Amino acid sequence: MSDVVLYEVADRVALITLNRPEARNALNAEMRLQLKAAVNRADADDGVDVLILTGSDPAFCAGLDLKELGSGTRPVGDDDPLVNSPLPPTGKPVIGAVNGVAVTGGFEVALNCSFLVASEHARFADTHARVGVMPGWGLTVLLPQAIGVRRAREMSVTGNYVSAQEALAFGLVNHVVPHAELIPFCRQLAADIVTNNQRGVRQMLATYAEVVSTTAADGMAVEQRVANQWRATVDPAELERRRQGVIDRGRQQTSQ
Repeated sequence: MSDVVLYEVADRVALITLNRPEARNALNAEMRLQLKAAVNRADADDGVDVLILTGSDPAFCAGLDLKELGSGTRPVGDDDPLVNSPLPPTGKPVIGAVNGVAVTGGFEVALNCSFLVASEHARFADTHARVGVMPGWGLTVLLPQAIGVRRAREMSVTGNYVSAQEALAFGLVNHVVPHAELIPFCRQLAADIVTNNQRGVRQMLATYAEVVSTTAADGMAVEQRVANQWRATVDPAELERRRQGVIDRGRQQTSQ
């Protein structure tokens, strides 16, 4: 098995790196399995207090590997990756270090982090509607929580990219830093977390999750229902047809 997800621990911080740079870190089946394993490993390790999730340059994550999905080699079914998130829950803080584009499923992975720090190179887009799939990893709940429902609707129905500075203004990311400083900056934040009472940190995160779920749980259930219904209509050949158009449009927008 190749190292499509890198894992290292230092100073009680696990750095997890999506590592398919040639495919803009698109989530193929192997990467999804390795990402889940890495997060679960960090969660179970008493020597880890904080996780940092990033991508190998130039991208954070381009979302699901549509080429794999469109080839028909991963048929839509009960284990459909359109529904099953590759980022399992953890009681420890996850800092999303967004080093480049975070698109659709990759955007959802970022949204599932505890909070986000963006490189100046970061760009964000929800292209579910352009691809012809529905989100199933929490986007319709987590994105409006982060930036408000009107901005979230605009991102989802246009598929347009949002720059790092726009994301900061929207409240989507906490900080924007020079690209070379992204991981050092996140490590400093992680070091600040490590100095706290870890039982208190994890209880704080659990309390946030419980409070948010009082309004979000029903929304999550709705999204999962719609995603399950939609996946029965997905044609892998149509996904493949639309894939190149989505890629070309994204290149045009992110180069501006």
